[in-house]
Amino acid sequence: MSKQDRIKEEIGAIKSYLGFVIAFIITIGAGIIKIYLDNSSDFLIFLGVLSILVLAAIFSFLAKVMHQKINKLEDI
Repeated sequence: MSKQDRIKEEIGAIKSYLGFVIAFIITIGAGIIKIYLDNSSDFLIFLGVLSILVLAAIFSFLAKVMHQKINKLEDI
């Protein structure tokens, strides 16, 4: 496998991971809204918001890595 093909495969995998992270953020966000509307638990709301922030940081990291790989692909 050439270096160019390998980088393309890595970019494709990172795109999949980004999709999973977005799905998790949407799911947790819906859960937080449900908990908020039911006035269930402030701790669970805090935990949900914290997890969304962590997932947003992971998303940013993955997006940065993907763009670096795209730039690396242009140099080849």
